[in-house]
Amino acid sequence: MGAATARLAAVYGARVFVCGLEAEACHQLAAECGGGCHVGDLSIPSEAEKAVARCITELGPIDALFNVAGGSGRKFGDGPLHLISDHGWERTFDINLKTMFLVSRSVLRRMVPRRSGAILNMATVTAYSPEPRNFATHAYAASKGATIAMTKSMAAYYAPYHIRINAIAPGLVKTPMSLRAQTDAAILEQMRQKQPLCGSLIEPDDVARAAVFLLGPSSNMITGQVLGVDAGWEVS
Repeated sequence: MGAATARLAAVYGARVFVCGLEAEACHQLAAECGGGCHVGDLSIPSEAEKAVARCITELGPIDALFNVAGGSGRKFGDGPLHLISDHGWERTFDINLKTMFLVSRSVLRRMVPRRSGAILNMATVTAYSPEPRNFATHAYAASKGATIAMTKSMAAYYAPYHIRINAIAPGLVKTPMSLRAQTDAAILEQMRQKQPLCGSLIEPDDVARAAVFLLGPSSNMITGQVLGVDAGWEVS
């Protein structure tokens, strides 16, 4: 979803700076977008600060930030609450919430004096519309619920500075994170009913179009909102 958003933003003329853990993929995406990149773990304070500083050095002041770094904590021990390991809980919050905190803090320290900017945070539909049969990862849901709470609190505080803060909440999207679901016949059948607008998994480009809208000037009167891009998940 982050890659799709980066590509689409570049099509619309944005100067794009991407961050990632995998050097080859990060550099390749940056080259596609004609922008810059930083390879590093954004849950580490020094790496988050380096990424922001490098972006500004290479491309100038930051107008918009998409906090899309994150992922499932299942492989670290996330799951139903009584089964979650200490490491699973901590690592899930690090990759989904700590990254958002660290990068947003660094960017806001630059945006506040300029009194302008937009930040978009990555939530999930399961933060407020749980599905217990196949998606009982409670640390992940909790981290994304906290993302929504932070989004609204940030939006309220930074509105007088003309900084907009919103969140996007996708359903099940066809990404590397959802490979387990993509090969599970039962989940694919469930998605026919759960996501009726597509009858399957959502394409990353569908999320990217919504993300670019919330990051750009077309949404300059929108803040503190959580936009569901879930193909009907919440209402099904």
